[in-house]
Amino acid sequence: MKLVKWCLILGLLLMPGCSKSSGESSLPTAPPPVSPLITGFEPPGEPNPMKPIILGFSQLGSESTWREANTASIKEAAEEAGITLLMTNAEQDQNKQFEAIRSFIRRDVDMIAIAPVVQTGWEAILEETKEAGIPVIILDRSVNVEDSSLYITFIGSDFYEEGVKAAKYMMDRMRHHSGIIQIAELQGTVGSTPSIDRGLGFRKTIEANGNFQITQTKPADFTQNGGREVMREFLQQPQEKWPQVLFSHNDDMAIGAVEAIKEAGLKPGSDIIIISVDGTRRAFEQMVDGNINAVVECNPLLGPLLMQAVKEIMAGRTLPKRMVTPEDIFTQELAAKEVEYRKY
Repeated sequence: MKLVKWCLILGLLLMPGCSKSSGESSLPTAPPPVSPLITGFEPPGEPNPMKPIILGFSQLGSESTWREANTASIKEAAEEAGITLLMTNAEQDQNKQFEAIRSFIRRDVDMIAIAPVVQTGWEAILEETKEAGIPVIILDRSVNVEDSSLYITFIGSDFYEEGVKAAKYMMDRMRHHSGIIQIAELQGTVGSTPSIDRGLGFRKTIEANGNFQITQTKPADFTQNGGREVMREFLQQPQEKWPQVLFSHNDDMAIGAVEAIKEAGLKPGSDIIIISVDGTRRAFEQMVDGNINAVVECNPLLGPLLMQAVKEIMAGRTLPKRMVTPEDIFTQELAAKEVEYRKY
Protein backbone atom coordinates (compact mmCIF):
# COMPACT_ATOMS: atom_id res chain seq x y z
CA MET A 1 0.00 0.00 0.00
CA LYS A 2 2.86 2.39 0.77
CA LEU A 3 4.27 1.92 -2.73
CA VAL A 4 0.84 2.57 -4.23
CA LYS A 5 0.56 5.82 -2.23
CA TRP A 6 3.96 7.03 -3.45
CA CYS A 7 3.18 5.96 -7.00
CA LEU A 8 0.23 8.38 -6.86
CA ILE A 9 2.55 11.13 -5.61
CA LEU A 10 4.98 10.42 -8.45
CA GLY A 11 2.08 10.55 -10.86
CA LEU A 12 1.12 13.99 -9.57
CA LEU A 13 4.71 15.17 -9.99
CA LEU A 14 4.63 14.07 -13.61
CA MET A 15 1.29 15.75 -14.39
CA PRO A 16 1.29 19.05 -16.27
CA GLY A 17 0.22 22.04 -14.21
CA CYS A 18 1.75 20.81 -10.94
CA SER A 19 3.75 23.38 -9.04
CA LYS A 20 7.48 23.25 -9.80
CA SER A 21 10.59 25.07 -8.83
CA SER A 22 11.62 28.07 -10.90
CA GLY A 23 12.88 27.12 -14.33
CA GLU A 24 11.22 23.68 -14.47
CA SER A 25 8.87 22.91 -17.33
CA SER A 26 5.73 20.81 -17.44
CA LEU A 27 5.93 17.28 -18.78
CA PRO A 28 3.29 15.55 -20.87
CA THR A 29 0.97 13.13 -19.08
CA ALA A 30 2.37 10.16 -20.98
CA PRO A 31 6.15 10.59 -20.79
CA PRO A 32 8.10 9.86 -23.96
CA PRO A 33 11.03 7.44 -24.03
CA VAL A 34 14.25 8.62 -22.42
CA SER A 35 16.44 10.55 -24.84
CA PRO A 36 20.24 10.64 -24.52
CA LEU A 37 20.00 14.38 -25.24
CA ILE A 38 17.90 14.79 -22.10
CA THR A 39 19.49 12.40 -19.65
CA GLY A 40 22.95 11.65 -21.01
CA PHE A 41 22.23 7.90 -20.94
CA GLU A 42 21.10 5.53 -23.62
CA PRO A 43 17.63 4.13 -22.95
CA PRO A 44 17.78 0.64 -21.42
CA GLY A 45 16.69 -2.28 -23.51
CA GLU A 46 13.37 -4.03 -23.02
CA PRO A 47 13.35 -5.03 -19.32
CA ASN A 48 13.37 -8.73 -18.54
CA PRO A 49 10.43 -9.37 -16.16
CA MET A 50 12.19 -12.46 -14.79
CA LYS A 51 15.34 -10.53 -13.86
CA PRO A 52 15.11 -8.31 -10.77
CA ILE A 53 16.44 -4.78 -11.01
CA ILE A 54 19.68 -4.35 -9.06
CA LEU A 55 20.06 -0.98 -7.33
CA GLY A 56 23.30 0.10 -5.69
CA PHE A 57 22.67 2.68 -2.98
CA SER A 58 25.38 4.72 -1.21
CA GLN A 59 23.92 5.98 2.07
CA LEU A 60 25.95 8.78 3.63
CA GLY A 61 25.77 7.60 7.24
CA SER A 62 23.62 6.91 10.29
CA GLU A 63 24.15 10.19 12.12
CA SER A 64 20.56 10.84 13.20
CA THR A 65 17.12 9.41 13.84
CA TRP A 66 16.07 10.92 10.51
CA ARG A 67 18.83 9.04 8.67
CA GLU A 68 17.89 5.75 10.34
CA ALA A 69 14.28 6.22 9.22
CA ASN A 70 15.46 7.07 5.71
CA THR A 71 17.54 3.87 5.50
CA ALA A 72 14.68 1.74 6.85
CA SER A 73 12.28 3.27 4.30
CA ILE A 74 14.61 2.44 1.41
CA LYS A 75 15.15 -1.15 2.53
CA GLU A 76 11.44 -1.73 3.06
CA ALA A 77 10.44 -0.16 -0.25
CA ALA A 78 13.05 -2.15 -2.20
CA GLU A 79 11.73 -5.41 -0.76
CA GLU A 80 8.15 -4.44 -1.50
CA ALA A 81 9.03 -3.43 -5.07
CA GLY A 82 11.02 -6.61 -5.74
CA ILE A 83 14.22 -4.64 -6.36
CA THR A 84 17.54 -6.13 -5.26
CA LEU A 85 19.22 -3.52 -3.05
CA LEU A 86 22.98 -3.34 -2.53
CA MET A 87 23.47 -0.70 0.18
CA THR A 88 26.62 0.68 1.77
CA ASN A 89 27.07 3.12 4.68
CA ALA A 90 29.73 5.78 4.03
CA GLU A 91 29.89 6.89 7.68
CA GLN A 92 30.08 10.57 6.63
CA ASP A 93 33.10 9.93 4.40
CA GLN A 94 32.88 10.99 0.73
CA ASN A 95 35.85 8.79 -0.23
CA LYS A 96 33.95 5.77 1.08
CA GLN A 97 31.07 6.77 -1.18
CA PHE A 98 33.43 6.85 -4.16
CA GLU A 99 34.68 3.35 -3.25
CA ALA A 100 31.11 2.07 -2.96
CA ILE A 101 30.10 3.54 -6.32
CA ARG A 102 33.09 1.96 -8.04
CA SER A 103 32.15 -1.38 -6.47
CA PHE A 104 28.64 -0.97 -7.90
CA ILE A 105 30.13 -0.29 -11.34
CA ARG A 106 32.26 -3.46 -11.11
CA ARG A 107 29.16 -5.44 -10.19
CA ASP A 108 27.35 -3.96 -13.21
CA VAL A 109 24.26 -2.87 -11.29
CA ASP A 110 21.27 -1.54 -13.23
CA MET A 111 21.16 1.76 -11.40
CA ILE A 112 22.93 3.72 -8.65
CA ALA A 113 21.38 6.02 -6.05
CA ILE A 114 23.50 8.34 -3.92
CA ALA A 115 22.73 10.31 -0.77
CA PRO A 116 25.84 12.54 -0.90
CA VAL A 117 27.71 13.60 2.23
CA VAL A 118 28.56 17.00 0.70
CA GLN A 119 27.64 18.88 -2.47
CA THR A 120 31.01 19.22 -4.18
CA GLY A 121 33.59 16.87 -5.67
CA TRP A 122 31.25 14.60 -7.64
CA GLU A 123 32.11 15.28 -11.28
CA ALA A 124 34.83 12.63 -11.71
CA ILE A 125 32.95 9.73 -10.10
CA LEU A 126 29.73 10.59 -11.93
CA GLU A 127 31.67 10.64 -15.19
CA GLU A 128 32.74 7.08 -14.37
CA THR A 129 29.13 5.97 -13.86
CA LYS A 130 28.12 7.67 -17.10
CA GLU A 131 30.91 5.94 -19.03
CA ALA A 132 29.74 2.65 -17.54
CA GLY A 133 26.23 3.37 -18.82
CA ILE A 134 24.66 3.25 -15.36
CA PRO A 135 21.97 5.86 -14.60
CA VAL A 136 22.25 7.72 -11.29
CA ILE A 137 19.59 9.13 -8.96
CA ILE A 138 20.59 11.70 -6.34
CA LEU A 139 18.62 11.29 -3.12
CA ASP A 140 18.00 13.63 -0.17
CA ARG A 141 21.02 15.94 -0.68
CA SER A 142 22.00 17.54 -3.97
CA VAL A 143 25.31 17.59 -5.85
CA ASN A 144 26.93 20.67 -7.38
CA VAL A 145 28.00 19.70 -10.91
CA GLU A 146 28.16 21.76 -14.10
CA ASP A 147 26.86 18.91 -16.27
CA SER A 148 23.39 18.02 -15.01
CA SER A 149 23.22 15.07 -17.43
CA LEU A 150 25.50 13.18 -15.03
CA TYR A 151 22.40 12.18 -13.06
CA ILE A 152 18.77 11.54 -13.98
CA THR A 153 16.87 13.23 -11.16
CA PHE A 154 17.23 14.58 -7.64
CA ILE A 155 14.60 13.41 -5.13
CA GLY A 156 14.44 15.25 -1.84
CA SER A 157 13.15 18.11 0.27
CA ASP A 158 13.33 21.82 -0.47
CA PHE A 159 15.87 22.67 2.24
CA TYR A 160 15.85 26.37 1.39
CA GLU A 161 12.10 26.51 1.94
CA GLU A 162 12.56 24.71 5.27
CA GLY A 163 14.82 27.55 6.41
CA VAL A 164 12.24 30.08 5.21
CA LYS A 165 9.47 28.36 7.18
CA ALA A 166 11.60 28.33 10.34
CA ALA A 167 12.38 32.04 9.98
CA LYS A 168 8.75 33.01 9.34
CA TYR A 169 7.61 31.13 12.42
CA MET A 170 10.29 32.85 14.52
CA MET A 171 9.42 36.32 13.22
CA ASP A 172 5.76 35.78 14.02
CA ARG A 173 6.49 34.28 17.44
CA MET A 174 8.82 37.15 18.42
CA ARG A 175 6.84 39.98 16.83
CA HIS A 176 5.93 41.57 20.19
CA HIS A 177 9.53 41.60 21.47
CA SER A 178 11.32 44.93 21.24
CA GLY A 179 15.01 45.46 20.62
CA ILE A 180 17.54 43.08 19.13
CA ILE A 181 16.62 39.38 19.09
CA GLN A 182 19.82 37.32 19.38
CA ILE A 183 19.71 34.02 17.50
CA ALA A 184 21.96 30.99 17.95
CA GLU A 185 22.28 28.56 15.05
CA LEU A 186 23.26 24.90 15.18
CA GLN A 187 24.46 24.00 11.69
CA GLY A 188 24.69 20.50 10.25
CA THR A 189 27.59 18.87 8.44
CA VAL A 190 29.83 21.48 6.81
CA GLY A 191 29.31 21.52 3.03
CA SER A 192 26.10 19.46 3.11
CA THR A 193 23.08 20.59 1.12
CA PRO A 194 20.60 20.78 4.03
CA SER A 195 22.97 22.81 6.18
CA ILE A 196 23.82 25.23 3.36
CA ASP A 197 20.26 25.72 2.11
CA ARG A 198 18.46 25.81 5.47
CA GLY A 199 20.89 28.44 6.69
CA LEU A 200 20.52 30.46 3.49
CA GLY A 201 16.71 30.34 3.51
CA PHE A 202 16.64 31.43 7.15
CA ARG A 203 19.09 34.31 6.60
CA LYS A 204 17.42 35.61 3.44
CA THR A 205 14.07 35.74 5.23
CA ILE A 206 15.30 37.78 8.21
CA GLU A 207 17.83 40.00 6.45
CA ALA A 208 15.41 42.89 5.89
CA ASN A 209 14.58 43.07 9.61
CA GLY A 210 17.53 44.39 11.60
CA ASN A 211 15.97 43.30 14.91
CA PHE A 212 16.85 39.66 14.19
CA GLN A 213 20.57 38.91 14.36
CA ILE A 214 22.39 35.57 14.27
CA THR A 215 25.04 36.15 16.93
CA GLN A 216 26.28 32.58 17.44
CA THR A 217 26.62 29.86 14.82
CA LYS A 218 28.61 26.64 14.68
CA PRO A 219 28.41 23.19 13.05
CA ALA A 220 27.24 20.34 15.27
CA ASP A 221 27.22 17.60 12.59
CA PHE A 222 23.50 16.74 12.86
CA THR A 223 24.13 14.74 16.07
CA GLN A 224 22.61 14.97 19.53
CA ASN A 225 26.01 14.98 21.20
CA GLY A 226 27.17 17.72 18.86
CA GLY A 227 24.12 19.85 19.62
CA ARG A 228 24.64 19.46 23.36
CA GLU A 229 28.34 20.35 23.25
CA VAL A 230 27.95 23.38 20.96
CA MET A 231 25.02 24.71 22.99
CA ARG A 232 27.14 24.42 26.12
CA GLU A 233 29.75 26.57 24.37
CA PHE A 234 27.12 29.16 23.47
CA LEU A 235 25.94 29.38 27.08
CA GLN A 236 29.46 29.75 28.44
CA GLN A 237 29.42 33.26 27.00
CA PRO A 238 28.43 36.18 29.28
CA GLN A 239 24.72 36.20 29.99
CA GLU A 240 24.10 39.29 27.85
CA LYS A 241 25.22 37.22 24.84
CA TRP A 242 22.81 34.37 25.47
CA PRO A 243 20.32 33.87 22.62
CA GLN A 244 16.57 34.39 22.82
CA VAL A 245 16.09 31.99 19.89
CA LEU A 246 17.80 28.78 18.76
CA PHE A 247 17.51 27.62 15.15
CA SER A 248 18.69 24.02 14.83
CA HIS A 249 19.21 22.44 11.42
CA ASN A 250 17.85 19.12 12.70
CA ASP A 251 15.98 17.53 15.61
CA ASP A 252 18.87 15.53 17.06
CA MET A 253 20.95 18.67 17.58
CA ALA A 254 17.93 20.47 19.04
CA ILE A 255 17.35 17.68 21.55
CA GLY A 256 21.01 17.84 22.58
CA ALA A 257 20.66 21.61 22.97
CA VAL A 258 17.62 21.13 25.22
CA GLU A 259 19.84 19.10 27.57
CA ALA A 260 22.50 21.83 27.65
CA ILE A 261 19.92 24.57 28.25
CA LYS A 262 18.49 22.67 31.21
CA GLU A 263 21.99 22.14 32.60
CA ALA A 264 22.45 25.93 32.54
CA GLY A 265 19.38 26.37 34.71
CA LEU A 266 17.24 27.75 31.87
CA LYS A 267 13.87 26.58 30.58
CA PRO A 268 14.00 25.47 26.92
CA GLY A 269 10.99 26.60 24.93
CA SER A 270 10.48 29.56 27.23
CA ASP A 271 13.77 31.25 28.12
CA ILE A 272 15.05 30.22 24.69
CA ILE A 273 12.60 29.67 21.82
CA ILE A 274 13.68 26.58 19.87
CA ILE A 275 12.90 25.87 16.22
CA SER A 276 14.12 22.68 14.57
CA VAL A 277 13.90 20.79 11.29
CA ASP A 278 13.02 17.11 10.65
CA GLY A 279 9.77 16.15 12.36
CA THR A 280 10.84 13.04 14.27
CA ARG A 281 8.66 11.50 16.96
CA ARG A 282 11.27 12.44 19.57
CA ALA A 283 11.03 16.09 18.58
CA PHE A 284 7.23 15.94 18.76
CA GLU A 285 7.52 14.51 22.27
CA GLN A 286 9.80 17.43 23.16
CA MET A 287 7.16 19.82 21.82
CA VAL A 288 4.49 18.13 23.92
CA ASP A 289 6.76 18.65 26.96
CA GLY A 290 7.19 22.31 26.04
CA ASN A 291 10.92 22.11 25.28
CA ILE A 292 10.77 22.74 21.51
CA ASN A 293 8.40 25.34 20.07
CA ALA A 294 8.17 24.40 16.38
CA VAL A 295 9.48 21.77 13.98
CA VAL A 296 9.67 22.11 10.20
CA GLU A 297 8.98 18.75 8.58
CA CYS A 298 11.60 17.05 6.40
CA ASN A 299 10.22 13.71 5.25
CA PRO A 300 12.78 10.85 5.36
CA LEU A 301 10.41 8.23 3.93
CA LEU A 302 11.79 8.49 0.41
CA GLY A 303 12.06 4.76 -0.29
CA PRO A 304 8.78 4.23 -2.20
CA LEU A 305 9.37 7.27 -4.39
CA LEU A 306 12.94 6.16 -5.11
CA MET A 307 11.86 2.65 -6.11
CA GLN A 308 9.09 3.94 -8.36
CA ALA A 309 11.58 6.32 -10.02
CA VAL A 310 13.95 3.40 -10.60
CA LYS A 311 11.17 1.45 -12.31
CA GLU A 312 10.16 4.45 -14.43
CA ILE A 313 13.73 4.94 -15.63
CA MET A 314 14.22 1.24 -16.37
CA ALA A 315 10.99 1.35 -18.41
CA GLY A 316 12.53 4.12 -20.55
CA ARG A 317 10.46 7.05 -19.26
CA THR A 318 11.60 10.55 -18.40
CA LEU A 319 11.34 12.08 -14.95
CA PRO A 320 11.42 15.68 -13.74
CA LYS A 321 14.97 16.79 -12.94
CA ARG A 322 13.82 17.75 -9.46
CA MET A 323 11.17 16.01 -7.34
CA VAL A 324 10.18 17.64 -4.04
CA THR A 325 8.25 15.86 -1.31
CA PRO A 326 5.28 17.69 0.31
CA GLU A 327 6.05 18.88 3.87
CA ASP A 328 4.63 21.08 6.64
CA ILE A 329 5.52 22.90 9.87
CA PHE A 330 4.22 21.83 13.29
CA THR A 331 3.94 23.84 16.51
CA GLN A 332 3.46 22.93 20.16
CA GLU A 333 -0.29 23.40 19.75
CA LEU A 334 -0.41 20.66 17.08
CA ALA A 335 2.16 18.29 18.56
CA ALA A 336 -0.12 16.48 21.01
CA LYS A 337 -2.57 15.63 18.22
CA GLU A 338 0.12 14.51 15.78
CA VAL A 339 2.75 12.74 17.89
CA GLU A 340 1.15 9.29 17.74
CA TYR A 341 0.97 9.47 13.95
CA ARG A 342 4.69 10.06 13.44
CA LYS A 343 6.22 7.05 11.70
CA TYR A 344 9.83 7.87 12.55
